[in-house]
Amino acid sequence: MLGAASMVAALTPFFAPAAAEPLDPRYPVCLQKWEWGGSSRTYCSYLSWEDCRAAAMGLSAMCMANPYWSPPDSAGPARAPRGRSAPAG
Repeated sequence: MLGAASMVAALTPFFAPAAAEPLDPRYPVCLQKWEWGGSSRTYCSYLSWEDCRAAAMGLSAMCMANPYWSPPDSAGPARAPRGRSAPAG
């Protein structure tokens, strides 16, 4: 009985899911990389699909959109009025 319990304890790290990595919301593209044993890790540190594809080349990996990224406001920050202008005249 003790032998079976120690076998389970020894093999659990190989079959347990990988620890969750925080997905950085500052980057729009993530690289998901599969590792030995079937686990995978996700690295969200790419500003473009091209950069991610270059990093994934030759690896067991794929690029994906970061689900936590939100684009910056396209309108930009609101500006306060600078004062009154002289009347046209």
